[in-house]
Amino acid sequence: MPTGLAIRDVREQLFGAAERVLLRAGPSALTSRAVTTEAGCAKGVLHKHFDDFDAFLAELVQDRIVRLTEESEALRAAAGTNTVVDNLTGALTALFGSVAVAIVSLIIFRDELRARLRKATPTGIPLLNEAGAMLVAYLAAERDLGRIAAEADVDVLAPTLIGSGHLVFADRTGTPPEPDTVRRMVTTVMAGVLA
Repeated sequence: MPTGLAIRDVREQLFGAAERVLLRAGPSALTSRAVTTEAGCAKGVLHKHFDDFDAFLAELVQDRIVRLTEESEALRAAAGTNTVVDNLTGALTALFGSVAVAIVSLIIFRDELRARLRKATPTGIPLLNEAGAMLVAYLAAERDLGRIAAEADVDVLAPTLIGSGHLVFADRTGTPPEPDTVRRMVTTVMAGVLA
């Protein structure tokens, strides 16, 4: 891109480029040069908007966490509609069918990124923590509505669903799991608590 031309929504353009590189080639291929090449801009553009590459990556993760917060509100609002299994299957498919699995790999792969994210998320894995909180809120709402057992431990069910979902979707190079595979996993985890 020629110097002097304004780039609209530069952050989103760079974040989108980073996600494409991450999905296509994995965390080891994610460099500032790869991102700016994918975005079609000069390398200096990234460094003009972010202190360094790990600051860029930390903001990418935080941006995806904010998006997950919006999805969390929608899932919470779905309590009492459809079936619990349908709602959870849809939420987990949306979560892990996105770039989330690749971002989790990135967080694990890059020590400096993990260190920066620890300031806001001192324990667990950022993005997965927030996904777990999303499921806890939804499951608690369903429990309050009587659609899952009153004694259901939503603080255990949520990470069980997240961990199981992550394992089902973990192969970023393979084809996504069939919807029936996700539904079967959800049904199995929830079997003892569905009303």
